[in-house]
Amino acid sequence: MNPSNNPVIVYVVSDAIGETGESVVNAVALQFYPAPIVIERVPFVHDIEEIDRLLAKVARQQGIIAFTLVIPELRDYLTQRAEQAGFAYVDLLGPLIQTFEKAFNRKARHQPGGNHPLDEDYFKKMEAIEFAVKYDDGRDFSGIVKADIVLVGVSRTSKTPLSMYLAHKKYKVANVPLVPEMQPPEVLFKVPKNKVIGLLIDPDKLNAIRRERLRTLGLASNATYAKTERIKQELEFAGTVLSRIGCHVIDVSNRAVEETASLVLEQIRRHPHLS
Repeated sequence: MNPSNNPVIVYVVSDAIGETGESVVNAVALQFYPAPIVIERVPFVHDIEEIDRLLAKVARQQGIIAFTLVIPELRDYLTQRAEQAGFAYVDLLGPLIQTFEKAFNRKARHQPGGNHPLDEDYFKKMEAIEFAVKYDDGRDFSGIVKADIVLVGVSRTSKTPLSMYLAHKKYKVANVPLVPEMQPPEVLFKVPKNKVIGLLIDPDKLNAIRRERLRTLGLASNATYAKTERIKQELEFAGTVLSRIGCHVIDVSNRAVEETASLVLEQIRRHPHLS
């Protein structure tokens, strides 16, 4: 029970980097938004001494243990000790591995980090991430032609985090900011419109996001950047540009990055780029 607003700590324990466990926990955390949840990764756990140190920390700070240990001895040890101590814990991989073993009638390899081979797929992902960084926020408009997906929208419509999320799916993404004082590059109107995705947002929602952004930067919340009149001007300009492009538009007002990404990919797959 956590009746207060104190954050719940979730210790994501892994014998690799813990990326899989964190993704699962984040997916579950969305179902309890806005309840405060803190994820603390405990990666590269390779012996029981490291597990003992973790359990000592949980004893002091409490929290939930979520683990993706594939080495049976470590998994069994953590389960047994957590059970004895009365800690909340969940094995994220064990039951699924056992089900697969029954289905294939063979034992799993129990090899940590098996989901990160240095193969062609891995290098495609790295290439896409580098691409997203290079062509982020209109730094170089030449990326518009080279990109698999081009995101277009005003400031704070999640263009950058969305670009990085899609890059991890191996898509090369360029994003272009829309500002009334600056005309978008002509190339934006010449590339296949099916690979361009417009991002719009409710003015009030954008106002709240920008005010919070200014607050975190230590700036006054009444700056022009967050004024309602300015926001409406920017969104009106964005609407005009997106209509001229004729691209698909997504309202990101109350969507998580993962949900928006799913809609982007659905649109891209449904309408392949024109050659």
